[in-house]
Amino acid sequence: MTGWYAERTPDRSAKAVIAVTLLALLLVAAVPVALLAGVVMMMLGYVVGGLALFGGSVLAAGIAVALAGMSGMRHLRKLLSGDSFRIVQLDGSQYTNVAEPAGSDYANVIQLDRSEYTEVR
Repeated sequence: MTGWYAERTPDRSAKAVIAVTLLALLLVAAVPVALLAGVVMMMLGYVVGGLALFGGSVLAAGIAVALAGMSGMRHLRKLLSGDSFRIVQLDGSQYTNVAEPAGSDYANVIQLDRSEYTEVR
């Protein structure tokens, strides 16, 4: 049982992806607050500062979301290409006795009747 927990703990790159995603979520959540602060600044006469505050927060949130998306996709590709799923790939010789569905246009299809099926329970 301890081996299962050792396999399931996130490695360093997974922790980095989680951290970047949380940063992106926090920055996206801060955009409405920056809009409110920018409106207050503009009402007090600091129009350029209010627009810069709102624009900067949108820009930072957009960059953080793009970075989280890219790092998440890279981590997902690494997981799928690695040995973490233990997927067995079959070669061509292991497909010789596979039957196709009825009505197919293939020439070398093996049709089985009910007596030839092996039932696995």
